[in-house]
Amino acid sequence: MILRLDNVSFNYASRNILNGISFTLRNNEILALLGPNGVGKTTLLKCVNRILKARKGTIFIGEENLFNLGSRAIAQKIGYVAQRNETSRLNVFDAVLLGRHPHMSFKVTEKDLMIASAIIDRLELNDLSLRYIDELSGGELQKVCIARALVQEPRILLLDEPTSSLDLKNQIEILTLIKEIVAGHDVSVIMSVHDLNMAIHYADRFIFLKDNIIYTVCTKNDITEKLIQDVYGISVSIHYTEEYPVIIPAKY
Repeated sequence: MILRLDNVSFNYASRNILNGISFTLRNNEILALLGPNGVGKTTLLKCVNRILKARKGTIFIGEENLFNLGSRAIAQKIGYVAQRNETSRLNVFDAVLLGRHPHMSFKVTEKDLMIASAIIDRLELNDLSLRYIDELSGGELQKVCIARALVQEPRILLLDEPTSSLDLKNQIEILTLIKEIVAGHDVSVIMSVHDLNMAIHYADRFIFLKDNIIYTVCTKNDITEKLIQDVYGISVSIHYTEEYPVIIPAKY
């Protein structure tokens, strides 16, 4: 267990967004957050990263209470890739190198450069390293943002809709990359996803949110037609291709 949330709640003014959220994240695991729009998936990721401060509850990274850590210490443990990433006139190498900021003192070191170069090479971004990030495609930019989070050397990677607005090829490429990162970098991932079938294929466990609470935590074998009906309010049928269930919406 690398992360534990106990009874975490959050609200904007008088509007409750999260109520009594409790779960654990295991080592080298991909945990998918699922549920309809507005249920609190992005808010939950931001609470884990302390971009937003939970109203109550506790969050532990290993044995450390997140609320006792400063922003620099948190950034050394948690990498975050937002759903929408702003572009600029930075080139790819410099944009990735920015992820080393939580570890830097006064200047960039040889170690910082080596780590950035290694991640760029690992994610096959070498050919783009001198390109400006505002010239990249959606899939290329998403890879750069993931690379920037990885050079933080985090133990936990938070991804908010990592395949949003990407075509099918890029969705598969990004999710395959995430799975390889977990296997090869001793990183655990929490990602919010809308595409249920993509989530089932790439994640290890699933948290279904409904009405701002956890409806259930399960594996792919526990996903049923009734579960999807209860959470999303639509009728589906589930079929199996090899070991993966495939969710097909009913006709209206």
